[in-house]
Parts: sequence; C-alpha cells; structure tokens
Amino acid sequence: MKFYLIYPKWPKLTGQTEFHLPPHGPVVFAAALPDDVDIEFVDENLQEIDFDVTADLVGISVMLTSQIQRGWEIADTFRARGTTVIFGGIAAMLHAEETMAHADAVFVGEAEGRMEALLDDFNNNRLKKLYNYLDDQPPVELIGPARRDILNRDLYNYRGIQMVDLMHASRGCRFNCYPCAVAYLGGRKFRPRPIDIVIEEMAGIDNNRLFIVDNSLAQSTKWEKELFRAMIPLKKNWCSHPIEDDPEVLDLAARAGAWYVYQAVFDTSDLIRDRIKRYHDHGIAVEGTILLGLDEHTEESINRLIDFLLEVDLDLAEFTILTPFPHTRAFRDLEKQGRILTHDWKKYTADQVVYQPRHISPDRLQELFHHAWDSFYKDESQHMKMFKLFKRVMEREMASNTYRPRQRNKADRVFGRKKA
Repeated sequence: MKFYLIYPKWPKLTGQTEFHLPPHGPVVFAAALPDDVDIEFVDENLQEIDFDVTADLVGISVMLTSQIQRGWEIADTFRARGTTVIFGGIAAMLHAEETMAHADAVFVGEAEGRMEALLDDFNNNRLKKLYNYLDDQPPVELIGPARRDILNRDLYNYRGIQMVDLMHASRGCRFNCYPCAVAYLGGRKFRPRPIDIVIEEMAGIDNNRLFIVDNSLAQSTKWEKELFRAMIPLKKNWCSHPIEDDPEVLDLAARAGAWYVYQAVFDTSDLIRDRIKRYHDHGIAVEGTILLGLDEHTEESINRLIDFLLEVDLDLAEFTILTPFPHTRAFRDLEKQGRILTHDWKKYTADQVVYQPRHISPDRLQELFHHAWDSFYKDESQHMKMFKLFKRVMEREMASNTYRPRQRNKADRVFGRKKA
C-alpha cells in the first residue's frame, strides 16, 4: 500500500525568526502504521505537494488550528480526484466534526495499535467516517521509536545549523491550564513511557540536539530524576518545557545536557525572578513564553511585565496572544460569555486577537503584542539571541567531542536565507 502523508503549511508568529523543526506528529503516526505500508512524506512548509501522486491513501496530519483549513483545502483537491483521505493529529481532534466534511475518515486519539483495523476497513470498503479512541489510550509500552527516516533531514536546519529533533517521554498531563487543550487530548493522567525505551529511542537519534516536547516534565519528581540520570551517558543537549524547580532535579538536568527550557512568565513576582536565576545558576538557558490578554491583564500590567522581562535576563522570549482553541477552558468561558469575535481558524495563530479582552480593546491588545516583541528585541535581535544560544551548545559539543559540523548543501543555501 502506498500512503502519501502530508503536513500542511502554517504561518509563523509575527516577528518570529523563521526556522522549521522536523514535525513530531507525522513521524509518531508513521511508526504506528504496519511495516508493509510504503510511506512518502511531504512537509508543505518546505516542499511542494504532488497532487498527481499515485497513492492508495492520503493522510493529512494537522497539529495547529491555523493549519486545519489548509488541510481541508488539500483534502478537497485529492478527494475531487477520487483519492481517499484520512485526517489525524491534534487539530483534527479539536475540529473533528468540521473535518469530517472534508475527509473520508477522521482519526481521533492515539494511533498505536489502532491502524491495522482502520486499514483493514479501507481495504474492505467499509471505512468509517470517525474513529474515536480519545478516551481509550493505548498502553504506553506500545509507543515505539518515531519513524524519522521518512523525513528529508537536509531541510531542517537554520542557516546551516542543525536544528533539534523532537521526541516525547510521556503523554497526558495532570495539570489543566486555562488555555491548553492537552487535558482534552491526552487526559489528566500523567502517563510516562518506560525509561529504558525512552533512552533507547534517544540514543538512536542521529542528532545531539533534542527537543523533549512533553507538556511538562515536572509531573513526577521520582520519574524526572530517574530519566535525567539515565540520560547523562548519552551526552545529548536538549530543551524542554518546564522542569521541576528543585535543586537536585536541576543539577541532574544540567548533567544530563539541559540546554534551555521554555518557562511561562505569567507575572512579575520574585518566584519567577528566582526561578529564572536558578536555571541560569545551573547553566540552563531560559526562553520565556509570555501569554498576553488574560482577564487580569491591563495595559499597565502588560507594560510592567515587558519591563520585568528585560530585568530578569531571559535568553529569548516568545510572545503570544491568548487564543481560545476549541476544547479548552478558555474557549468554553469566552464562548459562553459571547466574547469570541471570529471562528475563522486561519486567524487562530496566537498572534491575532480573536476575542474581546476584558480590560483592553482588541486593537490595543494587538498593538501591545507588537510593542512587546519590539521592546524585548530592541537592543539585540532575535536572530542574534538565537545565534548565541546555538553558539553555546556548539561550544558544549566541542568540549565533549560530540560536535559534528554539517556540510552545507543546496537545501542549506536555499532555506538558510529565509527570514520572517
């Protein structure tokens, strides 16, 4: 069977330096397909879709709400030519009902152990419109190594610098943060993968730089410490979402190669200031993730937050606007209050105001968003701050004899010049 797997294009945040990471969802999904399926993968952010391809089945893997309408357009084109199309991925789960109008089948949930039955239905002309396993997660032991071999690795670099490879060590999240859909998608139970399997997958990735994409590693202190201890011999450099603010955990993380963390900066408290300092004291850089437009935010508090970010010596900052994605607490509250201004999903990019803020006009919040980016990067561009972050990791790799310079090729020259 020939399976043509597509990752639709999506826009970068306004002001963000443009680079492309190898997508995670498609390679995890590909690992769940039977071995006899011939997979051809195209990332539309960097490659052209071949609408004339000869394929038994087209799969569209959609991560972001802002991708979903492009996914529908692609599906409509293939289906008009008589090709069967199935959807999967985070955004397909969040928009399953709408997506069914553009698909022969929509897969909702985690794919491990499920695809043989779906493909059997396809081969016997009994494909169902919806396969819903959202409340029936497979055992984490079934999660094998992602199929990174389907990627064109030459495309995923920034100006000749090799980017990170994505992987996950757990699923689910015991937290239920206001703007986040993970509780809906993966459940409120923390489900760590067996550490020996995680380490085996990490060791098998031909890249010293990893992004551990788990929603939060700070969900089980015992598991976190065991994971970091097991990672130390790998000599990988990695980034992740927050890790636990505990001296022993931070020490183990640093020894295991923690390069930088994404840390939500939600106020100007000493708690945040001290946490950033502790990361830095352990040699771990910090990229602040700053969400603007929460109900408690006023113009004064946002300007105070921007000033605070310049004081605490963040290595990078990424600003987003509160976006009420379907199946989040934010969506339910704002929809109930009649404050959502549009359901045009192309605008759900996290850099556009799509709801009525409580204390600020939509236009003024949009202006403050741009002001935040401009203010933080006024003295040093995001490109330069990124360069310093990668320079740091290359120095660490050279010190540990794990640095591997890449030979620049045509793909490097073409895509390396791309800017936001």
